[in-house]
Amino acid sequence: IRLGGQHLGGPDQRDRRRAMTPRTTLAIIVVSYKVRELLRACLAATYASLARSPELDGTVWVVDNASGDGSAEMVAAEFPQATLIARQDNLGFAGGNNLALAALGFGSDGGSRPDLVLLLNPDAEPLGDAIGQMASYLRANPRAGGAGAQLQYPDGKFQHGAFAFPGLLQLWFDLFPPRPRRLLDTRLNGRYPRSVYEAGQPFPIDFALGASLMVRREAVEAAGLLDDRYFMFAEEVDWCWRIQRAGWPFYCVPRARVIHHGGASTRQFRSQSMLNLWRSRSRLYGKFYNPAQQRIAARIVQLGMAAERRRAQAAAQRGEISAAELVERTETAAAVSEMFSRKGTP
Repeated sequence: IRLGGQHLGGPDQRDRRRAMTPRTTLAIIVVSYKVRELLRACLAATYASLARSPELDGTVWVVDNASGDGSAEMVAAEFPQATLIARQDNLGFAGGNNLALAALGFGSDGGSRPDLVLLLNPDAEPLGDAIGQMASYLRANPRAGGAGAQLQYPDGKFQHGAFAFPGLLQLWFDLFPPRPRRLLDTRLNGRYPRSVYEAGQPFPIDFALGASLMVRREAVEAAGLLDDRYFMFAEEVDWCWRIQRAGWPFYCVPRARVIHHGGASTRQFRSQSMLNLWRSRSRLYGKFYNPAQQRIAARIVQLGMAAERRRAQAAAQRGEISAAELVERTETAAAVSEMFSRKGTP
């Protein structure tokens, strides 16, 4: 038997493993857009990680959002064991994940829903038995709604992958970075101390990045699918917030290590990505902030966009950006500011 290029042993060995360990069904969903080479590495690492956890009955679903770069063809040719959904349009992160979740039976009365679902970015690569580590924690803790991994950059450096739900201070820090800058790496900015990661024990969190987010079936059923009105950004924050409100807490499992390149798809369209980011944040604030918080958030964003226009003008005067980029940056900042003049609910 071959899975992801690794042998799992003969029939007798496989049968003994199955008899010793109850199997858990897991669906891994990868939504991809124009990152063929990263997607190839992601799938290879995913199948290798699955091969290290024979107690998991894992399937991989790839939703290609009209990449047009040969991604879908690569998946079909090199990973025929994956279920490929090749779209002719771009549904975004939430829409793509919902398409696979619906095919798995979520959001309807039919279908055989898996015990666990893992949302995995195409620029993420599970290391070792990372997938098994997250699944093992959820199997052992039936009241846990979901789990995130310990993320790291390709060079091995630490990367935050778990956060507190965003508050007004985090919004201010994002637009007006504090001094000293080390405050960005603290609980004031929604970050958990590195010491809790280094301790190696699972710890409670508000939400994990959608780069590697495993959720229990019952938690998905309690909260529903992702809100596909988010095209990109903040959709996993919204989902985790709703799941937590439904009574299913989240945890980070530091022993589950995942490489995350970060922002590979979003870097391709800078202005559009910025608009998508703030449109999503505006929707998030409109859903989870009270009216007073929404008004304060809108004012902070407007001040931040005015500062962004000033920074762009100063950079142009120093010759650091072109006249075309100046126009692009100032127009984008103005559009975001206008978006929040409607109290953050576009």
